Amino acid sequence: MTEEKLKIEDNIMSELFGSLDENIRLIEKLTCVKVSALSGNLTIKGEEENVLLSRSLIEFLIIQIRDKKSFKKENITAYFDMIKSKQQEEAQKISDEVVLVTRSGKQIKSITLGQAHYVSAIKKNKIVFGIGPAGTGKTYLSTALAVLALKKGEVQKIILTRPAIEAGEQLGFLPGDLSEKVDPYLRPLFDALSEMLGSENYTRLIEKQVIEIAPLAFMRGRTLKDSFIILDEAQNTTCEQMKMFLTRLGENSRMVINGDITQIDLSPKVKSGLKDAMEILKDIEDIKICHLNEKDIVRHELVRKIVEAYSKVSRE
Repeated sequence: MTEEKLKIEDNIMSELFGSLDENIRLIEKLTCVKVSALSGNLTIKGEEENVLLSRSLIEFLIIQIRDKKSFKKENITAYFDMIKSKQQEEAQKISDEVVLVTRSGKQIKSITLGQAHYVSAIKKNKIVFGIGPAGTGKTYLSTALAVLALKKGEVQKIILTRPAIEAGEQLGFLPGDLSEKVDPYLRPLFDALSEMLGSENYTRLIEKQVIEIAPLAFMRGRTLKDSFIILDEAQNTTCEQMKMFLTRLGENSRMVINGDITQIDLSPKVKSGLKDAMEILKDIEDIKICHLNEKDIVRHELVRKIVEAYSKVSRE
């Protein structure tokens, strides 16, 4: 049994522990140690290797607090994964790099190493495939980069699209006109853009058609120039739809294609256009395929456990 003590200011101690001590309880669970605080001293008890790992994680979090870099409870697991893999420098670099500042002043950043590689790939390539489970930030980060490109004048338009097939539902069986039918499928994109741009600015850009959100079928026959184009839920495209979409790429445009190949809602007889494209395009220059996994999930920690459990069943 090893014991380590850290002297920490009261205000930092409070933020480190979090609401109802939720942060420190998670650190204890991740590193298999016992952490206690008394009179400005933090005590860590446990096996030597675990204590050293816990101290490294706590010291990293203290740096974030002192530098006034906010973090959520969910971020702690991502930082732990990197520190455990001896990637402290990468973790620090990720925490320093801001992807976008929203209208309200919130900083959008990569949280995991996989997310950082994904962001870097989008900045460097014309077409990027983001493959990974729910909660890995694919849609959110790519939308942030689209907004950044628009603000910097690198593109003149943002186009967001997705196939209108999900969980066995089809548009014809949903109530309302086309706009009302499509809205539920595109809601995550609406919400992300509204947060990043502010609701009034977002509405204005929609009205001016600087931002276009439409079903994938509306892309047919077009050439998309000077645009940042995001295809979401791409696992539900057919091979023909994917080819149609990719060949819409015009001058000075970029494409991001996001999807989760474990959540395909197409008929079993229909091959996913996303899986097909990954095989066909893997060796083409300026096309990058990024894989995110359970370690890149930054939603509630239970989401990661759920994805891991389902992945285990699918492998058996």
